[in-house]
Amino acid sequence: MDHSIAHQADHLSELLHSRLGVRSGHGFAAKLAKAGRRLPRWARRDGAVIVAAMALETHPKLARQIDHTRVERAVANLSRHLGAVDPVQRRKTKILDLIAAIAFVVFVTIGLVLGTMIWRGLI
Repeated sequence: MDHSIAHQADHLSELLHSRLGVRSGHGFAAKLAKAGRRLPRWARRDGAVIVAAMALETHPKLARQIDHTRVERAVANLSRHLGAVDPVQRRKTKILDLIAAIAFVVFVTIGLVLGTMIWRGLI
């Protein structure tokens, strides 16, 4: 293993900051918790594997219990997913979803007002 798990987790926390916009929190565990539902369930599970391995890595005897293949697979999966996230596209999608929600509410409100006016015989 050429890098420690903490070093790989620092790289992942930088990706969480740059790709998902997770600003608050110090360290990988805090940023992973802040990312929350922005990550798929499998990515949150992989992040939990990495956090658990980081906790075991600090203790010399417990470090032998780390399943390095599972941790490497989790790091690879998470970095591949975060590398594929486009922050500009996320921002565009978020704005378009907000506009669509506002338009839906406006159309429903207009429909209810017109329906009420027709029902009461005002139109």
